[in-house]
Amino acid sequence: MYIDPHVHMVSRTTDDYQRMALAGCVAITEPAFWAGYDRSTAQGFHDYFRMLTDFEPRRAAQFGIRHHTWLCINPKESEDVGLAREVLSIIPTFLECKTVLGIGEIGLNKNSRNEMTVLEEHIALAMKHNLLILVHTPHLEDKLKGTHLIMDALRNQGADPGRVLIDHVEEHTVRAVLDRGFWAGMTLYPDTKCTPQRAADIFEMHGTDRLWINSAGDWGVSDPLAVPKCQDELRRRGHLLETIRKVSYDNPRTFLSQSGRFSAPERA
Repeated sequence: MYIDPHVHMVSRTTDDYQRMALAGCVAITEPAFWAGYDRSTAQGFHDYFRMLTDFEPRRAAQFGIRHHTWLCINPKESEDVGLAREVLSIIPTFLECKTVLGIGEIGLNKNSRNEMTVLEEHIALAMKHNLLILVHTPHLEDKLKGTHLIMDALRNQGADPGRVLIDHVEEHTVRAVLDRGFWAGMTLYPDTKCTPQRAADIFEMHGTDRLWINSAGDWGVSDPLAVPKCQDELRRRGHLLETIRKVSYDNPRTFLSQSGRFSAPERA
């Protein structure tokens, strides 16, 4: 049994839901993200949020998977501050939806001034409504700098690190995130971010507290079964069942339950 706390099911087929259920997935959370193109109007985001809060929970339920979501305008689309503010004005109308956990995935893409402005306004919105925050960190060459910029922005606005998950951490960012009290997520991509083998190495080097694993399955090269594959890697290395359960079930359940809306069955 496992939770995939970051997966973009709007980009996946129904067959993926079926395969995840067979592999033991009981709950997921789906952050708002880039659609593969830049949306030109706030209405496009409104329709996307309807899909995340209505259609996807019903599709997941067909396979016994509990679906939850996060709302935001993704960093890739944050250069247009005017559009971003229109989208931010829409989000409160969806916060009564019982499957909305918080604001995410927010963060930085190219570490630009406009992206930082929109990030700060997302953080303010989350704090106003006492919501959890899920953070996207930049890719590869900008990741370390962007991660520190994001953590500084969160600190400057007084966000509680225990209610913030900073995702896509790797070997050179995980320690900094944990040392500042945040939760950290490792994304298991076949070619980038972390492989199951690298994630297992990170657990062995840094422990399992406030760390989780996710597939972040999306439009690109990704694997919605990455979490059970990492479970298998940990099992192959001789890790205890309790350790495997902690990083793939207990840790995400503990963090996400702070929302008061996360639902997952008791661990067998």
